[in-house]
Amino acid sequence: MGFIRFFSLLLVWLITAPNATADLYKKVDEKGRVFFTDTPEGDGFRLIMRTPKKGTIEYKNFQQNRRQLTPLIRQQARQFKVDPSLVMAVIHAESAYDKNAISRAGAVGLMQLMPATAKRFGVSNRNDAAQNIQGGVRYLRYLLELFDFNIRLTLAAYNAGESAVKKYENKIPPYKETQHYVKKVLVYYQNYLSGKRDF
Repeated sequence: MGFIRFFSLLLVWLITAPNATADLYKKVDEKGRVFFTDTPEGDGFRLIMRTPKKGTIEYKNFQQNRRQLTPLIRQQARQFKVDPSLVMAVIHAESAYDKNAISRAGAVGLMQLMPATAKRFGVSNRNDAAQNIQGGVRYLRYLLELFDFNIRLTLAAYNAGESAVKKYENKIPPYKETQHYVKKVLVYYQNYLSGKRDF
């Protein structure tokens, strides 16, 4: 698909994308490990909202981490020809720019890579920010090509797996978490494309 057509379709998708909430919960265990999820189960999780509230330590850390990581994200995105705004939107949703984030399922780092995905895309240390971003960007590029640069399907596959999208005949799987995830990342993506940083 040519880039002009791609961005034309992207504009249509963004304009027609419904508004989405993007609640994010955070938990720090007794070993200091940080866990993020939008579907908290068990004790210890607390609501951070779409991004940490202004004036809090978490918000300051979020802003600082995002500022520090943006050059690296842009470099990796350019290398693999993925829109940096899309990569930042995924990182925003996946880890809130916390390189130590760990999901309940065992995904690790900024782009929340599972062990098999990390191995598949040449990541030997998921805790290393540069490797984690590169692995995640390479995976996004692979998914974009696999789904003919359909952003929605790419995000659905990033969340639920490419096999799940194929299972439902190249449609977003009917999983509440995945459908919420796609809407959430598209909202972030639109904000990054518009140059908005205070969200």
